[in-house]
Amino acid sequence: MENINLELIFQRLKTEDLSLEDRSLRKVAIQAALRAYAPYSHFKVGAAVLLSDGTVVEGNNQENAAYPSGLCAERVALFAAGASFPERPVQAIALIAVRNGTVQSALAPCGACRQVMLETEQRYGQPIRILMCGDETTIIAQSVKDLLPLSFEF
Repeated sequence: MENINLELIFQRLKTEDLSLEDRSLRKVAIQAALRAYAPYSHFKVGAAVLLSDGTVVEGNNQENAAYPSGLCAERVALFAAGASFPERPVQAIALIAVRNGTVQSALAPCGACRQVMLETEQRYGQPIRILMCGDETTIIAQSVKDLLPLSFEF
């Protein structure tokens, strides 16, 4: 038997300690969250994807009564970026949740979103920084592999 030890390193920063670029991405994610269509959960999530040329693509969760026909904010943003700018690598994605007009604690992407993010990393051959933004702090992963360490890779 062999033990496998994994070391995952995340950064936790106060919102005011984020770089100007990261604060800007966080702000775009909040604006996207406020436009989410979440009539069932009332849990609005926004995502902002930063592309290599500085373009920012927004996404938000889109719920549907025929659950699970809706889609998470992260996948909406990543698929929109891939459809509109397929030649531009994704550098970062910020996500944030708002409920009743109040920013919630930092949240992590669901498993399906993690897998899509991983394939996006593989597609462009470079890591994607994930900013899991909350009301007072942001948790940053330097790669999707930190969120999905024993991932399926092709």
